[in-house]
Amino acid sequence: MIFRRLELSSFRNIKSLSMEPFEGVNIICGENAQGKTNLMEAMWLFTGAKSFRKTKDSEFVKIGEEKATLYADFFAEGREQNAEISFFPSKAMKKNGIDIKSAAEYAGTCGGVVFSPGQMNLFRDGPKERRRLADTSLCQLYPKYISLLADYKKVLEQRNAVLKDARFHSALLDMIEVYDAQLARLGGSILRTRINYCESLNKKAAEIYAGMSGGKEKFAAEYLSTCFEQGEHADSGMSTAELAQKFYDKLYVSRGTDIEHGATSVGPHRDDIEVTLDSLPVASFGSQGQQRSCILSIKLGEAKLLGEAMGEPPLILLDDVMSELDSRRREYILNSIGESQIFVTCCDEGLFSGLSEGKVFHMKGGEIF
Repeated sequence: MIFRRLELSSFRNIKSLSMEPFEGVNIICGENAQGKTNLMEAMWLFTGAKSFRKTKDSEFVKIGEEKATLYADFFAEGREQNAEISFFPSKAMKKNGIDIKSAAEYAGTCGGVVFSPGQMNLFRDGPKERRRLADTSLCQLYPKYISLLADYKKVLEQRNAVLKDARFHSALLDMIEVYDAQLARLGGSILRTRINYCESLNKKAAEIYAGMSGGKEKFAAEYLSTCFEQGEHADSGMSTAELAQKFYDKLYVSRGTDIEHGATSVGPHRDDIEVTLDSLPVASFGSQGQQRSCILSIKLGEAKLLGEAMGEPPLILLDDVMSELDSRRREYILNSIGESQIFVTCCDEGLFSGLSEGKVFHMKGGEIF
């Protein structure tokens, strides 16, 4: 995906903005709180994913305005296309002039990856953030995965509701059995998809981390499932049916505990992705610099997987990341991106003085120059 033209109106602190990006590297330079991250967020919304800032749609509209509009001309799937997203106050979307009902319809067309400062919590905030990272990428790789997650969440909520009342109404135990079968079937498909993804991501990210670190540390990422016994590895050797059966068996064993606590204690919603350097968990032993490098390796590895799946390089957004990297790592990152269009925000344009080809924009007060 390559943006040809972007137009924003009344989005966040941006009153009106129009820009024609370079098809390669674009540097967005400016002081803090001038709108750089808002611009990156607007571009990210065209991928069909939710904001990387975990915000409400109502917050997109500039204070004092009634409607925010995002418009883009872009090249994807071998042809020129356009898309429009508006908030008035509810979201409305168009692609190539046709109304679409769900942002998921952008998935598979407008592919992209984003790194933002908030993602530094990947190792601090526990398994939920790591599951979210994988699922966000998988929703772009496989649009059907979006409905799979939604179906799983619905059955999970139904099972949990029954669990809360099962202690007082024994007749509900039969319903738990029904939900276990449904949850295991859906969960088996989620497990298969995530395990395959983690194995592929591990290979890409390990190569990138080796390049960034000069081969001094060994990166590894592994999917850890609550459906497996401690020390048992979740790998691609098991079929979806076998994974579903493992999940079902775990649900059966944990049923008493689940009834006691009124919640489902095992399953994809409780799983984790462990990242290690030289076999030590980064979440516990990694320095801030190592954690940042690991996240960048994961995101760039994600971009390579997405590019292979879509048949074209994805958009890459790097928000406020380069300033804390040495020049060698900055150069390696820019050189490892390949043919992707990239947007990088920074406060100091001098960090990219060695950039051979690209375009520099300056941002101030929500305006771009």
